Order: sequence, then C-alpha cells, then structure tokens
Amino acid sequence: MKVAVLNYTGSVGKTVVASHLLAPRMNGAQIFAVESTNETGADLGLSVDQLRGEHFGRLFRELLTRDDAIVDVGASNIEDFLAHMMRYEGAHEEISYFVLPVINTGKAQRETIKTVAALAGLGVAPERVRLLFNRVETSVEEEFPSLLAYAAKTGEAQANPKAAIFENEVFELLADLRTTIADVLADQTDYRALLQQTDRSDHDRISHLSNMHALRALARPVDRQMHAAFAALFA
Repeated sequence: MKVAVLNYTGSVGKTVVASHLLAPRMNGAQIFAVESTNETGADLGLSVDQLRGEHFGRLFRELLTRDDAIVDVGASNIEDFLAHMMRYEGAHEEISYFVLPVINTGKAQRETIKTVAALAGLGVAPERVRLLFNRVETSVEEEFPSLLAYAAKTGEAQANPKAAIFENEVFELLADLRTTIADVLADQTDYRALLQQTDRSDHDRISHLSNMHALRALARPVDRQMHAAFAALFA
C-alpha cells in the first residue's frame, strides 16, 4: 500500500499521522517527506527521504519500485506536488490512498474541502480519498458536521467518523523526546523498578524515569486507539 498524507493547510498533524499511525502498520514502508520547512518523521528518529514538491519525478520513479510507501506532503509543497503530478499521466494511480488529516477549525475544514476538490480535479477516484479526523475532543459528528455533510453530498471522499485520532498530550511529549509510540512500547526498561532504586536526592534522574514511565502509560491506550483508527481509515 502506498499512501500520501496531505492537506492545503498546515498544522493538522500530517507528520503525526505518517509517523505514529501509518509507519508502524505498513510493513516498514519508506517515508518520503515532501517538505522544506516543517517537522518530518526524521525529527522523531525515523528514516525519511526528504525532497521538495518539484522533485515529483524522482518520487514517481521511487514509487514504481516499491510495494509500500508513505508520502508526507507538507503544506508548503502541496501546490508544487500536485502541479508536477499532473505532468505525469496516470501518476496518481501509483498512490493507493490520499489521506487528508483535518482538525476542527473552520479554516482547516475549508482547506480540506479545497484539497478534496483538487484531487477530484486530478481524476482521483473518491474511494481513494480518505478523511482522517485529528485532535478530536469528544465527537467527530459534533465537531465536523459541515465536512461530513460535504463528503456525503458530493461523494468525493470517504469520511468514516471512526477514522479519528483524539486529542492527547502524548504527541507533544513524543516530539520533545524525538521518539515514536512504537519506540516507546518497544522499550523494555522497567522504569518503575529503577525509580525505586534511585537515590531520592537525584532529582534529575527521578524526573527522567518518572517521565518515561508516564509516557509509556500514555502511549499504550493511544496505540490501541491508533489501531482502531487505522482499521476504520482503510475499511
């Protein structure tokens, strides 16, 4: 499976989606970051091949030789990315799904509709365009009614309310530590036992160990929620 993560607007969590939702569940897929200014999966310790939107030809050739890939398209490069994709007839067919993360601001939802329309204009089939509701507070239906209505009316994108990532502090903690949920859960260190063995006067070490134990406790339920979101996204 080859997935492009994109949206005309920034700060909707594209790199979170690529790094924490997709990468652990896509057979070790290579991440291609079409980005020039913002954070990529490389900032979290993942192997990332970084390029710009005008380098679509190189990306296209890479996609031809791979079974699995994740293309994280930054908002600063999406115009070039789509413009250069148009130059290669049928190029969009090399991407299995276009995933559009969106948060519940008016601007983000309007820009998401613009992105859906642009993909439809390129000839991308509606079943290959998937909305992913990010930073959900309580309910997708309550926070994204206009976007759900648009998808239902036009049929230009798949909008499953269960394809959702809920607001959680874990993502900021992971970014601060430059790590991923997968790495946190793979770490077998018994931080609780180490805490009990640590001198109470060593405040820095106590802080580090308690933070790592808390991070794992946060990461486990979020990872389960990510599994559910992934299944719903590609259902």
